[in-house]
Amino acid sequence: EVAAEIEGAGGRARASFDSVVTGEGARAMVGACAESFGRVDFVVNNAGILRDRIFHKMTDEDWDAVVAVHLSGSFRVARAAAEHFRAQGSGAVVNMTSTSGLIGNAGQANYMAAKLGVVGLTRAIALDMARFGVRANAVAPFAWTRMTAAIPDDGSAETAARRARLERLRPEQIAPLVVYLVSDAAREITGQVFAVRGTEIVLFSQARPTRTLHRQGGWTPEAVAATMAGLRSAFVPLEVTADLFPYDPPE
Repeated sequence: EVAAEIEGAGGRARASFDSVVTGEGARAMVGACAESFGRVDFVVNNAGILRDRIFHKMTDEDWDAVVAVHLSGSFRVARAAAEHFRAQGSGAVVNMTSTSGLIGNAGQANYMAAKLGVVGLTRAIALDMARFGVRANAVAPFAWTRMTAAIPDDGSAETAARRARLERLRPEQIAPLVVYLVSDAAREITGQVFAVRGTEIVLFSQARPTRTLHRQGGWTPEAVAATMAGLRSAFVPLEVTADLFPYDPPE
């Protein structure tokens, strides 16, 4: 369907039905691209599934399936493309992360872990592949897709509001940033985490030390307890995405 849309708009496309879950599938996808178009200029890791379940009810299968697609799949496709990037001395990777990993959402331990792992993977690619002219960035998309349509409806007002906001957001609103990031115009941008929410582009901060405590002679558990108040004001609140984005998305 997507290939047909691209061709209908005057572009060239080749559909692949291989799976990102296996190394063989990832290599087949990248190989098909090189065979059809002569080179591989960039990778956008966009495959995704959901298996939402509250943590104490999450099964091994729920965990493994989501991590396999989002985290391991992103690694495998980017790794398959890395040989092409090295040979040609250039390349770009855009990995899809999520505010579920960057901030949090209830009932998504598998998805949160995988998507925060994608940020680490993106940084690793940016660091390791810079010497070969390769850059990597992550994008957290807000959009109503086949995947987000699978969010369970528990009948709560919170879930209803979340779905209503997402239904207003379209995948095509994400595309301009992604196209820019894989283009030569963004050759100096790497290792960054962005989000797109309607007509809003967000740059996310990344983990850095915010405060330190020092004690001559080292620490005991009692000393830690006595001085923890010095760090408490800098603690990160336990929030979900809707707490940081409570307003309607700009249009």
